[in-house]
Amino acid sequence: MVAELRAKTDAPMMECKKALTEADGDMAKAEELLRVKLGTKAGKAASRVTAEGVVASFIDGTTGGLIEVNCETDFVTKNDSFLAMANAAAKLVAQHNPADVVALGALPYSQDSFGPTLEDVRKGLIGKIGENMSFRRFKHYSGSAKLVSYLHGTRIGVVVEFDGEESAAKDTAMHIAAMKPVALTSADVPAELIERERSVATAKADEDRKVAEAAGKPVQSAEIVTKRIEGGVQKYLKEVSLFNQPFVKNDKQTVEQMLKAAGTTVKGFTLYVVGEGIEKKVDDFAAEVAAQVAAAKGA
Repeated sequence: MVAELRAKTDAPMMECKKALTEADGDMAKAEELLRVKLGTKAGKAASRVTAEGVVASFIDGTTGGLIEVNCETDFVTKNDSFLAMANAAAKLVAQHNPADVVALGALPYSQDSFGPTLEDVRKGLIGKIGENMSFRRFKHYSGSAKLVSYLHGTRIGVVVEFDGEESAAKDTAMHIAAMKPVALTSADVPAELIERERSVATAKADEDRKVAEAAGKPVQSAEIVTKRIEGGVQKYLKEVSLFNQPFVKNDKQTVEQMLKAAGTTVKGFTLYVVGEGIEKKVDDFAAEVAAQVAAAKGA
């Protein structure tokens, strides 16, 4: 009975034995007791950083979904239950267009005997696997544009909205995964990124001026410095805008030129890279073990 309960819940053997004893051998009651106990793990795990994870996509005609689902370790990204939940979440995004993560979690979904909502499945898997998991961000697509997705492993995901040849759009999606542009054109690059680049170029010019002064060399005029700074900004804009980037499969042409030759128009794209912008916790394993040994001695 312990083995059967463990197979059902994936709980530790001693926990299964305790639950069966408490339930007087009633399998259903023991499973319920374990669910309650596993559910408490979700609360304990909720504060742990989820910087690993996967990107999943779902496309059905002109409707689609792209989602990033996070966990704590790379090990869990290979777990079949975790992957099934991530893929199901992408499909739910496509089919229901939830307003936010809370609305996504409230959608009907059952898996691994957990449910009846996606949030219930998430909490259940936290207890079953023993790691925190979270739905970080997602994008819903619907409209007249065609859709194509590209997943580089499970850590990078791209969806491209286009009209024209699917093969050209697929190549563009692969290019985006490799080169990571931030916008379609230079005009679409966010203002805060441009200002950050201008600030870096200005600081570099100031540093060059100080070096020149210290060495007794001629200092460039303010006009020339301004042109240098703006030239650096324009160079940056070309580097990070999709249409201006040299195409990865043929660097003799830009992405824009490749698409024009293929009679294809890209209207937009979304790029998700797992853990982008999340501060990862760095664990000192030796210190952790030492602390556990010290605690055990104290006990």
